[in-house]
Amino acid sequence: MEGGRYGEELDVAVRVVHMACALCQRLQEGLVSGGSGLVKSKDDDSPVTVADWSVQATVSWILSQFFGSQNVSIIAEEDVQTLSQADSAGLLEAVVNTVNECLAGAPKYGLKSPPKSLNTAQVLEAISRCNSEGGPKGRHWVLDPIDGTLGFVRGDQYAVALALIEDGKVVIGVLGCPNYPMKKELLSYHYQYHETMSRLSPPSEDMWERGCVMYARRGSGEAWMQPPIHGDKKFVWPNSARLVRVSSIDDPALATCCEPVEKANSDHSFTAGLAHSVGFRNQPLRVYSMVKYAAIARGDAELFMKFARTGYKEKIWDHAAGVVIVEEAGGVVTDAGGRPLDFSKGPYLEGLDRGIVVCSGPTLHEKIIDAVYASWDSSNL
Repeated sequence: MEGGRYGEELDVAVRVVHMACALCQRLQEGLVSGGSGLVKSKDDDSPVTVADWSVQATVSWILSQFFGSQNVSIIAEEDVQTLSQADSAGLLEAVVNTVNECLAGAPKYGLKSPPKSLNTAQVLEAISRCNSEGGPKGRHWVLDPIDGTLGFVRGDQYAVALALIEDGKVVIGVLGCPNYPMKKELLSYHYQYHETMSRLSPPSEDMWERGCVMYARRGSGEAWMQPPIHGDKKFVWPNSARLVRVSSIDDPALATCCEPVEKANSDHSFTAGLAHSVGFRNQPLRVYSMVKYAAIARGDAELFMKFARTGYKEKIWDHAAGVVIVEEAGGVVTDAGGRPLDFSKGPYLEGLDRGIVVCSGPTLHEKIIDAVYASWDSSNL
């Protein structure tokens, strides 16, 4: 994956996502141990954590330093409104400290640290810089610093998602999944089980690898997965990268469907009815965040459907990185009308036909789209 078009951008993006994943793992361990002061509620009552802001500031600073702040347009989920409130002084201090700790370790990933620690104003500026509206022209980085914050807070699955859009098309995607193991057979175990077992009986270094980073470049026909960087090791490209490929299963009776854990923004009853009508027999795999895209890209599941409730608008940072990875791994991603997702309209997926369908291949995809049309009239969406 080195060299070629977008080679430099992909290289930096993969490295900074590895950095962000390490930051998140440290902070999640603190949260699971009872650090509730690291979480706030936004205006829509969704949670936001020190990790959300810290990852956004870190990625923003690295991209701006590498490519030049005047050349970098970033669309990201978080702003500084909550962080700037009078009662958030302790939270802001934690973010500044976390960002500086993370950036100090940048050389481990082949990136440059700032000459001296960033002050509060510089950290807030880095977060605020991610206020681009995107659009059909030019280059825009798209970042979801923590996709699946509820999963993160609960010690479960979440993802760090970074993509690059050029002239309305997603051209590279990087998906960091800090709790999604490299080996499929470990999926059924909660990572905290491994943490406990590791203390009782220290495992060999590669006995289980908690977490992975997946990435792809548009037009390459390849998607890759790397293990995280452990201990004092340094990132050396390609960092044991291995190709991933979607499942070859196209019989719905043998396929596994991913579903969102939270019911707030999606209609589980419709997807359940649809799965039944198509002939799915396996229990759905319910996981937080864009980890669902990772599961399909590497063949752990065959389908992800999301039909939003009325009034909910899909954001591009919840899908961009996952879409290009699944497609380059051989999968198909469209709206429920069979059309490609449109990333050229700004922060939202405008013009979306009913919902999103992510499949491991065209044969299964066609069956699902046909079933959507057949089932839609009888739904109450």
